[in-house]
Amino acid sequence: MARPAAKARASKHLVALAVVAILGLVLVADYLWASSSAVWSSRLNLHTSPTSSTPPVAKKIKEDKKSVGSTDINATFADLPAPELKWEEMAEAPVAPFGMVAAIQIKNLLYVFAGYGTINHVHSHVDIYNFSDDTWGGRFDMPKDMAHSHLGMVTDGRFIYVVTGQYGPQCRGPTARNFVLDTETKEWHDLPPLPVPRYAPATQLWRGRLHVMGGSKEDRHEPGHEHWSLAVKDGKALEKEWRSEIPIPRGGPHRACVVANDKLLVIGGQEGDFMAKPGSPIFKCVRRSEVVYSNVYMLDDGTTWKELPPMPKPDSHIEFAWVNVNNSLVIAGGSTEKHPITKKMVMVGEVFRFNLDTLEWSVIGRLPFRIKTTLVGYWDGWLYFTSGQRDKGPKDPSPKKVVGCMWRTKLHL
Repeated sequence: MARPAAKARASKHLVALAVVAILGLVLVADYLWASSSAVWSSRLNLHTSPTSSTPPVAKKIKEDKKSVGSTDINATFADLPAPELKWEEMAEAPVAPFGMVAAIQIKNLLYVFAGYGTINHVHSHVDIYNFSDDTWGGRFDMPKDMAHSHLGMVTDGRFIYVVTGQYGPQCRGPTARNFVLDTETKEWHDLPPLPVPRYAPATQLWRGRLHVMGGSKEDRHEPGHEHWSLAVKDGKALEKEWRSEIPIPRGGPHRACVVANDKLLVIGGQEGDFMAKPGSPIFKCVRRSEVVYSNVYMLDDGTTWKELPPMPKPDSHIEFAWVNVNNSLVIAGGSTEKHPITKKMVMVGEVFRFNLDTLEWSVIGRLPFRIKTTLVGYWDGWLYFTSGQRDKGPKDPSPKKVVGCMWRTKLHL
């Protein structure tokens, strides 16, 4: 009677062993499959790790950006052929201002105004360089309500007219306040404020009037096209309000503005600029799209802008980077269109000449390095430049170091 029960127990044990064996085979097969997949994934470099934060396509683009050098860019952005100039280094500036520092030359003196020290600190003084003895000295303060960067500025040979600009560091707002400096007495006086504030407007004295045009609007990015003028004489305004003039065809900041042969010229520049980050308590600068251009506009009758031959390449940040020598405009450095792949700013290292007799452009030399917002002067046959933000090196035209050095070369036109 016990034998059937024993057979039944034996059958159950066999079934259990069979189930265990089957499960073991499944586990072994799964392990072998996983190991094989890992090996093949490694060999094929599939980057299937769930911890990877960079997708394959994004990583490839990032690697491509690192590998791009200045020789790989389109001719629009590359250095133009230029003869070599022999440069010699002079006395370095007491500080290395950048970011729209301004400068005016009167005889053998170069007055250097304000600018950023760092993105979080701005200067509020004037330094003076003496071309005759290669020395810096005579520092004095600016008015506390005067803008620190992106200034419009011009002189009549004694008085320096200072127009609007950005008040404070980072990307703070502009002021409409205007001032005039008597360089003989070092006294400051007020001028009537602009109708609205502007960043880095083109500014010149022409036919007895102080002309201000273009620049960026109050958001620091949108180009302004307005054009105003104010009658002035010997550092004083002869009117209480600015007069509206014919708008400039293309607005924007960072342009050279020149009076030559009784004509008003506006050269180069850009549309767009950095803006303050919305809601930032320090008005932190954030990048926006910019378009750099090579256009040259001329006003000779006061009613119609005429377009002249463009610069050899788009060029911006040149408002104080020019001099008029032997009826030729000489412009040094600047910044051009961004690199098409990396989107980084591309510095300019050429020295351009615009012959005012023939209205022809040429490249007459190269600076010791590419640099923007540099300050240019001319004295006793020598072309000088100082300050600004230079490139990373001969093979990398993107911006890096802020410099306060002074260089000069003998100019032969």
